[in-house]
Order: sequence, then structure tokens, then C-alpha cells
Amino acid sequence: MREFLIGFNKAFESKARLGIMSVLIVNETLSFNSLKELLDMTDGNLATHLRALEEQGYVSVKKQFVGRKPNTTYSATPTGRQAFTEHLNALEDFIRGSV
Repeated sequence: MREFLIGFNKAFESKARLGIMSVLIVNETLSFNSLKELLDMTDGNLATHLRALEEQGYVSVKKQFVGRKPNTTYSATPTGRQAFTEHLNALEDFIRGSV
């Protein structure tokens, strides 16, 4: 059973981070507010998890102003996409091996 756990990525063990990456994989970019609404998370909780994913190099951040309002958008990096795909493959292998 241990061999199935080797491909699991600890960065995605959290339900919040798994949700963030899932949403960013299917959307090219999303604003902070869109992520917050889609995932039903608080500002602080979302910011903490996004920062952790950013530090891993899995998420990129773009800060800009739209008119006079700040707008922060997030996207999955190529490294993040690859790591997430590998994590999902490990989960699938684990499920198949358990049946």
C-alpha cells in the first residue's frame, strides 16, 4: 500500500488546496473574489492557501488595477499543472489498487 502513497503530493492534501487547483486547472485565470465565491472560503483562509501554493510554484499571481480598483488574479503554473496531474494519477492508481 505504501507504493501507492509515493505519488501523493502533500501540497494537495488540504481540501482547500485541492479545490483551488481543481478550479484553476479548468479556468485559465480567476480573480481572488471569484475563487472565494466558487470555493465558499473566507478571505484569510483563501489567501493562506493561495500563498502556500504560490510558494510551491504551483500558482502564479498577477496584481493590477482595473480603473482605480485593485484586481488580483491567479492561474496554475505549468509546474502546478504537472504536479496536480501527477497527484490525481496517484489517487487513481490508489483507488484502482484498492478495489
